[in-house]
Amino acid sequence: MASLLENLIKVLDSETTEYEKLIGLAESKTPVIVSGDVESLGKITEEEQAIVGLIQGMEKKRNKFLADIANVVNRDVESLKLIDLIQMLENMPEQQEMLRDVQERLKKTINQLKAVNDKNQMLLADKLDMVEFNLNMIRAMKSAPETANYSKNAYTNGQSLGIFHGGFDAKQ
Repeated sequence: MASLLENLIKVLDSETTEYEKLIGLAESKTPVIVSGDVESLGKITEEEQAIVGLIQGMEKKRNKFLADIANVVNRDVESLKLIDLIQMLENMPEQQEMLRDVQERLKKTINQLKAVNDKNQMLLADKLDMVEFNLNMIRAMKSAPETANYSKNAYTNGQSLGIFHGGFDAKQ
């Protein structure tokens, strides 16, 4: 049981370290989002995906260790949570304290990551709103009403308000 606990603690500690790396990347994403640097945002996202892949592997290990511990203590794997395991370790205070510390550190790190991601999500939503606003303005300009300008034959000349229909004017 002690070796299973040590393995669980190591995997939780490694997981926390990877989540801390994600926090660093998420924080570096904030100014990139503000500046609208899509290329840098893509690179950061690729790095994040690599770390997430590592974390998923660690999650599998963690679940395996928890399942092994649940079998040793004769508990249902689905109902055994980390907090329950900490409470069960009253007769092993050293492991209990180590497990509690790593669990609290992981929880704090995940909460930090969530806060940074929420901030970035808000910034992205604002950027998307701005892009949508600009697109709507362009569409509105293209569908502006025609002017009441008539040609000498009493036909409207078909000009729209505020729109330059030409492309690039090399003469100017």
